Amino acid sequence: MAKSQKKKKQYNRPTPAAPVPNPSTQRSPEKAANNGSLILVAGFVVVLFLFWYYHLLVLNQMTDLSNGLAMPDQMVGGYSVGHIEALRQAMDADAVGQLNYVHKTAGLLFPLFLALVTMLAVNINTSRGVGRWILWAVPMLFAVVDLWENRAVDALFTGALEPAAVSLASTLTTTRWILLFATAAILFGVLIASFVRTFREKWELSKKGLL
Repeated sequence: MAKSQKKKKQYNRPTPAAPVPNPSTQRSPEKAANNGSLILVAGFVVVLFLFWYYHLLVLNQMTDLSNGLAMPDQMVGGYSVGHIEALRQAMDADAVGQLNYVHKTAGLLFPLFLALVTMLAVNINTSRGVGRWILWAVPMLFAVVDLWENRAVDALFTGALEPAAVSLASTLTTTRWILLFATAAILFGVLIASFVRTFREKWELSKKGLL
């Protein structure tokens, strides 16, 4: 007796639809560049503020505690043992503590922020290669020398005054200013070059009617 065979219904499982990407969460190169530029602008503003606060405001106000004598950090050409001796006589323990506090706050934040902002500007606006590393080396070296100089200057106001310590601190101060000018030149140079390049690209697109 032949058995009737029931045909099994075959059900085709629906293929799951591919997830539709959300345009708001996609990270395009243009969006990443815009985000980097916004961070760069904010960092640049912070650096300008810290420079004003540290060099033009706080260190200038310190002269009120030193009978008008300039702080070592402000002396681009360096200083002598005689200048440090005069400062040690003019500044009491509270004034020395205030200078040390300035070095630990604004004197710490300024070189770190300047170095990071400059390296970010180089990273965004230059291609990979030896040139980028060279441009990175200057702000990194500036930060190291600046922080070293802070400690060297603070050491001049404790214990016996040694000419070798003054010579070291003076050399670090002069080197620090040279590296500061070089770092600022790199930062402004990279930003100006980026602005000019962007302007030219948009100008060419506008001439072709693509803008």
